[in-house]
Amino acid sequence: MANTSENASRKNQNSADKQPGSVEVLRAARTQLAELTGMTAETVTSFERSEDGWTLVVEVLELARVPDTMSLLASYEVDIDPHGELTGYRRVRRYERGRADNRS
Repeated sequence: MANTSENASRKNQNSADKQPGSVEVLRAARTQLAELTGMTAETVTSFERSEDGWTLVVEVLELARVPDTMSLLASYEVDIDPHGELTGYRRVRRYERGRADNRS
C-alpha cells in the first residue's frame, strides 16, 4: 500500500513540474493576451525560449475597418513564464493590414 501512495505522489509531483510544450504556450499566450487587452489575437509570428520562459510576438487586431485591408493591427511582444502564464506584454509596432513591411 505504501508503494502505491509513493507512486501516486511522484506522479502528482511530475505533472505539477511538467512545463507546457510550444503549442500549449502559443495557445495560452494568444488567449491570455486577448483576455487582458480585449482585442483579437490573430496569430503568433515568432516565439523563442528565454531565460525566464518564452518570448513571443503576437499580431493583434486593434481596430477593425472596412475594407479589412485598412484595419489596424499591432505586434505585441509577450513574455510567458516556464509554466505558461503571461508575465508581461508591450506593443512594439502598429500598422494597417494592407501595408507591406518596409523592414529588410
